[in-house]
Amino acid sequence: MDQPVQLIGPDGTTTAESRYRRDLPPETLVWLYENLVVTRDLDVEFVNLQRQGELALYASCRGQEAAQIGAAACLRKTDWLFPQFRELGVFLVRGIAPAQVAALWRGAWHGGLDFTSKCCAPVAVPIATNTVHAVGAAMAAQRLGEDSLTVAFIGDGATSEGDTHEAMNLAAVEKAPCIFYIQNNQWAISVPASRQYAVPTLAHRADGYGMPGIRVDGNDILACYAVMSEAAARARAGDGPTLIEAVTYRMEPHTTSDDATRYRTAEEIAEWSARDPIARYRTYLQQSGVLTERIEKRVQARSVRLRAELRDAVVGAPDLDVGELFDHVYAEITPELSAQREQLRAELAGGTR
Repeated sequence: MDQPVQLIGPDGTTTAESRYRRDLPPETLVWLYENLVVTRDLDVEFVNLQRQGELALYASCRGQEAAQIGAAACLRKTDWLFPQFRELGVFLVRGIAPAQVAALWRGAWHGGLDFTSKCCAPVAVPIATNTVHAVGAAMAAQRLGEDSLTVAFIGDGATSEGDTHEAMNLAAVEKAPCIFYIQNNQWAISVPASRQYAVPTLAHRADGYGMPGIRVDGNDILACYAVMSEAAARARAGDGPTLIEAVTYRMEPHTTSDDATRYRTAEEIAEWSARDPIARYRTYLQQSGVLTERIEKRVQARSVRLRAELRDAVVGAPDLDVGELFDHVYAEITPELSAQREQLRAELAGGTR
């Protein structure tokens, strides 16, 4: 359990791991690569837009692309995903438009309308609340006789929350078809993983709930794909939940409002940069003869197009009406909320304070 499953080494060569298959069709291998590159490029665009004042906040996924795309790519479109807030790669695989993700970070009341239509729950910024939702949805699918599963995407910090423990225990007891996918990016804001748990690894926590726990190299997209595929097959067979710890690294600050230089060293970042998931996978595809110049140009063309579409949707967009904050609390606004809305509008207009 201690050693993460790894199919591609940091230098792009294949490892001795023989339990899991690597022989995906060439078109699938290329599709995975395309999503890696486009996710990173869009991530850069999101950060730029936030710095330019177009977004309220943004949480970068740079460095975690393989963990996200490898996990999401092997699932069925009818499997429900329960993200936290850093899963841009997951959203891209599901076909959620970047503009809808931007609506979330602009603070629109709907948080992006395209999520639920793609069997993806709304983003859960409160840490770990999505774990309980994922288990509830899995139990509902169980009782309805549906052949689907749910995945709760969480970070290492979320494993210290009570919701996660309750969700895992309930899922194990009920044999719910739910996968707990931990992206251990080494930091819960400024708290290092070494101060978050006393067990050898987060995967060891699975033993306490009576479910399998497995570690995977979160910077190896094929390993993430393989391990998630195995857990999904187990859930569909009625064998219950699985805990997966994807060992990766958050290259950027926690969010655009965080200063990571206050708690991380340049040496640590350099060490993880050498394990970059995209460079590793590109080398692997080149050595396999799968990646061509034509494919690279196609990937870049898609990246440029999506970045342009994102900017067109965000730059110059009208400001949000703060009154909407009150309109969607109840089916009909209460007198108290109506009064608060008018008070806020008066204050913003320079009236009574």
